[in-house]
Amino acid sequence: MKIYIDTRETDRVRVAVGERMVEREGRAQNVLGIIDEMLIREGKTMKEVSEVEIEVGPGSFTGLRVGMAIANTLGWCLGVPVNGRDVEKDGGVEPVYGPASFEVKK
Repeated sequence: MKIYIDTRETDRVRVAVGERMVEREGRAQNVLGIIDEMLIREGKTMKEVSEVEIEVGPGSFTGLRVGMAIANTLGWCLGVPVNGRDVEKDGGVEPVYGPASFEVKK
């Protein structure tokens, strides 16, 4: 089962566990709670995670950094690839900074 994380926007996050996706207002710091809630709702555990996919950017500096830290940590702890990379062997996935392709609210 794949976990998908999108923390590019400053005030909205998207998380998918398997085929179910949620979009919520809030900051990237809420992602772990959302993942936990979704796993419980689906009757799944972290042991069933086989990969993590993270949007690398462009987007909010802080949102991207927090999202990357979460994705890379999950990949390392669970021993699963992040965006196809072996985090322990190849290092973590890095964000891509630049002008956002969407309007960022201030």
